[in-house]
Amino acid sequence: MPCAIGRGGIGLKRGEGDGITPLGSFQIVGCGYRPDRIRLDAPNVHCQPIALTDVWSDDPIDPDYNHCADIRTHQFGHERLRRADPLYDIFVVLNYNFPEAVAGKGSAIFLHKWRNPRHPTEGCVAFREGDLVRILTNWTLKSRVVIR
Repeated sequence: MPCAIGRGGIGLKRGEGDGITPLGSFQIVGCGYRPDRIRLDAPNVHCQPIALTDVWSDDPIDPDYNHCADIRTHQFGHERLRRADPLYDIFVVLNYNFPEAVAGKGSAIFLHKWRNPRHPTEGCVAFREGDLVRILTNWTLKSRVVIR
């Protein structure tokens, strides 16, 4: 499937904000989606609607680093999950530095919708919406996302 990768290429991540898409084999551990924009049926992936207040912590000093948080109580660096653009209409959480996060190792390494073909990400892997839905729909417990 065609995809877009991080502006730093694929490799061993050096740290938060390096733009590198991590090399490896990963499991999908969850998914968020915009129910007002997408209908999603992924029987083998735990998917939940993105709330208006959902953010993802990208601040290494945050005890909730590399986890979802609620903006009403979150006071650290983060990125909003409910965006005006369609990038996170579907986002898929991989088990890179998750759930046991090492501060500064990299956060929010998702599969998500692309801006357009070959437009680099900040370290995620981005796909056409249809391909992303196909990945989720056909996912099994033995499936892996292999990045090389």
